[in-house]
Amino acid sequence: MSTPDFSRLVKFLVEPFLDSPDTLRVDCEANPVQAKVWIRIAFDADDRGKVFGRGGRNIQAIRSVIRATAALWGWLAYFDVYGVSDQDGTPSQSAARPTPKPSPRSKPQLRPKS
Repeated sequence: MSTPDFSRLVKFLVEPFLDSPDTLRVDCEANPVQAKVWIRIAFDADDRGKVFGRGGRNIQAIRSVIRATAALWGWLAYFDVYGVSDQDGTPSQSAARPTPKPSPRSKPQLRPKS
């Protein structure tokens, strides 16, 4: 079974938001045995607001398209955004937006009726 070209798909989706598309770095790591792909992107910090959009709408839409495409092929996709350091252009995890992990919910406290 072949895999979709996630790298080209990500570039197609993200580049229109960037003032300088040449700063976009895409790293795709695919595991065909487990049918999983890890996609990491980095770009100039000045474009961060445009890529994320108001309330994160743009980046959520991009994530949704990536996950839906992967699902069509029977894959799972993981998508992370990293910042780019201004000094040497290498990805820095300190500027990365962490992926939220689901927290266990506690049962709501019931108040006695008065």
